Amino acid sequence: MRKTTNDDTKLGIIIVDHGSRRAESNDLLLEVVEQFRQTSDFGIVEPAHMELAEPSIAEAFARCVAQGANRIIVHPYFLSPGRHWHEDIPQLAREASANHAGVSFTVTHPLGPHPLMLKIIQDRIEDCLD
Repeated sequence: MRKTTNDDTKLGIIIVDHGSRRAESNDLLLEVVEQFRQTSDFGIVEPAHMELAEPSIAEAFARCVAQGANRIIVHPYFLSPGRHWHEDIPQLAREASANHAGVSFTVTHPLGPHPLMLKIIQDRIEDCLD
């Protein structure tokens, strides 16, 4: 992986989930983000919750910009595409970007159906059988 693109772009990564009223659900995202920070070459990685919990996408966007990011990649930590991926997350990112002139953003596809998801399903099933 790389921290920057081949121009003067400095990337900020936001990993966003739905958000929950349950702290343990929100804490899971923090664990995922920390693991991604540790294993990737990206220097700016922030968590966000779409709703119901903090930090919001706007807060995470501002944190990325404060660290020098001028392009934000928003990754929905969701299994499948739906209204949140098609509409809500892009809208929230668009609103957040309005406060940061010159900072662009892109929303990635959600997690599945990626070939590695099949391996994860297999691993989870085998864990239950052990």
